[in-house]
Amino acid sequence: RPGAGLLAHVLVCKYADHLPLYRQSQIFARDGLDIGRSTLAGWVGQSAGLLEPLAEAIGRHVRRGTAIFADDTTLNLLAPGTGKTKTARMWTYVRDERAWAGEAPPAAYYRFTPDRKGEHPVEHLAGYRGFMHADGYAGFNALYDTGEITEVACMAHIRRKFVDVHKASGSAIAEEAIQRIARLYAIEKAIRGKPLDERAAVRQARSRPIFEAFDTWLATQLTRISGKTPLAAAIRYALTRMKRLEPWLAHGVTELDNNAAERAMRPVALGRKNFLFAGSMKGGHAAACLYTLIETAKLNGVDPQAWLTDVLARIADTKITLLDDLLPWTYAQRA
Repeated sequence: RPGAGLLAHVLVCKYADHLPLYRQSQIFARDGLDIGRSTLAGWVGQSAGLLEPLAEAIGRHVRRGTAIFADDTTLNLLAPGTGKTKTARMWTYVRDERAWAGEAPPAAYYRFTPDRKGEHPVEHLAGYRGFMHADGYAGFNALYDTGEITEVACMAHIRRKFVDVHKASGSAIAEEAIQRIARLYAIEKAIRGKPLDERAAVRQARSRPIFEAFDTWLATQLTRISGKTPLAAAIRYALTRMKRLEPWLAHGVTELDNNAAERAMRPVALGRKNFLFAGSMKGGHAAACLYTLIETAKLNGVDPQAWLTDVLARIADTKITLLDDLLPWTYAQRA
């Protein structure tokens, strides 16, 4: 029977260090321990089941934020009986208020689904009200249509398209677009960590004129170039997203981009290069649970293995009403 320390080690190796279970089994074998992959998989599944209420507590914490960041990425899912995989999705919703010196701890909440239907984010964010930073995925539109969630587009997505054009063709227009965007980021850097009112005031005084001039400049450039070029496509995309980025100018809680969510997706991208696919829906849900716990611990500067060792030793005897005592930021205060 594994102890809490061994279970935490296996979980962190798989979901933080991206070490597949069969490799962990081989490493244990070199140390004279016969622990098969199926045994490790059983431990992971049982641990995730035990820890799921804690992951859901983190999800509730995220949904209580004034502004969140959302993103999704692909994850292969083994299709039963076919020997083939299909494309599933891993979603993340991040609350991170450190940019405006908010007191709430940062957290990342992950969910796994077999497809990318818009009904999934609607379910994940049921009851949430506030701003949501996201890309232009149409499946999010149902959230915005309720009027309870305000879309905030991502300047990093806009910039990326101009960078691609500039790399491919050396376009002077693309280069100027990048420079204009850099001016906005320079202002954001200067107000990072400042109070909400100050951030909003600086954006109105300094960022808005640059933003509006950029929008006008983009529209003018579009009339001067061929509409069939990659540059024209980048400008059209920018003009569409700029309109949805405007809420960022008026509120200190918002950000210029969705990079917080994109950073939260990096562990998933690294993991899928190593373990290739989720073996079942249950495995995908376990991964979402454990990414939630491990990445939230990391966001709070907490060693995920030490924290999970403590949690796994205590959670079975912890009342559901006292789950908050096990959250990583509470652990950090005790440590």
